[in-house]
Amino acid sequence: MAGLQKILLILLVLLLVLVALVFSLNNQMAVSLNFLLFETQPHGVAVWIIMSFVIGALIGVLITMLATVRTSVSRRHLEKRLARTEQALEKSRAQNDRTL
Repeated sequence: MAGLQKILLILLVLLLVLVALVFSLNNQMAVSLNFLLFETQPHGVAVWIIMSFVIGALIGVLITMLATVRTSVSRRHLEKRLARTEQALEKSRAQNDRTL
């Protein structure tokens, strides 16, 4: 089953590369981007679009990693808090058993 997943993943990556290649070949008109006082060198439309997808994917991975780290830290904190609370509960039960 793992071998089939690897083959499907490789085929998907090859398909995406092929689509990007066809897209870039069909969109070669050079344009420059202007933002306020900043102007870029002219590059093909496909370059700008592919770069925006790559940058977006990298930002998405970064945000996901930060969320995962935050969740992991929160989980560890809650596990420690739960352990302390369970110890206090056991101690309280032991004291109640002695008084009865």
